[in-house]
Amino acid sequence: MEMIEAIKKLCAISENIQKVIVGKETVIRKVLSCLAAGGHVLLEDLPGAGKTVLAKSLAASCGAQFSRIQFTPDLLPSDVTGMSIYNRKAEEFVFSPGPVFANILLADEINRATPRTQSGLLECMEEHQVTVDGVLRPLPEPFFVIATQNPVETAGTFPLPEAQMDRFFMKLSLGYPTKEEEITILERFSQASPLENLTAVTSSEELAEICACVKHVYVHPALLSYAADIAEATRKSGKTLAGVSTRAVIGLISCAKAYALFSERSFVTPDDIKEIAADCLAHRLILSGDGTGEQVISEVLASVPVPTEAWDA
Repeated sequence: MEMIEAIKKLCAISENIQKVIVGKETVIRKVLSCLAAGGHVLLEDLPGAGKTVLAKSLAASCGAQFSRIQFTPDLLPSDVTGMSIYNRKAEEFVFSPGPVFANILLADEINRATPRTQSGLLECMEEHQVTVDGVLRPLPEPFFVIATQNPVETAGTFPLPEAQMDRFFMKLSLGYPTKEEEITILERFSQASPLENLTAVTSSEELAEICACVKHVYVHPALLSYAADIAEATRKSGKTLAGVSTRAVIGLISCAKAYALFSERSFVTPDDIKEIAADCLAHRLILSGDGTGEQVISEVLASVPVPTEAWDA
């Protein structure tokens, strides 16, 4: 797929989702950037903010296979990945795939499952494969996880392990709509859900081609150095016990490539990196005291010199 075609497809998906989701163009753009970069996203917001609707709208717009897991304390890893069941007629064990075998997986309220069950997603998210009974089984491509959690209600929840958090390229929040946006939402959903009539504007095969196209977006060596400087600054900050990982920097650059496509560019600029830095890095920090990860990233961006080059060279 040509880069121009990939840009048109991404914009078409975004516009299609906005037929259902009102006033969240920036969040939609970041979610799609994460998808095109081959990553995963964590949506942290209050119930009723539209997290599930966004995931379903994305799957419907892409014509992709969609699966949903409602995470609960009694959920087992095999409920996620699948298991081998003995077939008496064939006298052999037959693998029954779990819901993780999909293009877009909604991990709803992921922090309600035990760490043991959450760990069932680690291999899936990083390597796009499942190992059950010693047999490696690849997942469909593209494979994209949208996980949700409630930031307020903590009773009966389990904090996500650092290894799990580090596998999310971005952590986003939809937030409350404005009054005008809420009125538009009420008008849209007064008769029927617009999600029911949403049709696909691309296919999972084309989505895989878009992901491949993102890898060819140009990143100047000076910007690679800039991203490394940002990572180093988070590790040396007096407000963190641990900075971001190398995986986080790779995710930052990958998402910046996809984000640049939305601006109809075949190259990354410093503004692309700065725009998504907090979304890609803040949730991976281990803080030493008061404050938030977003505040630390903001201070880091203010302190690290921004290079000036011809970015399309």
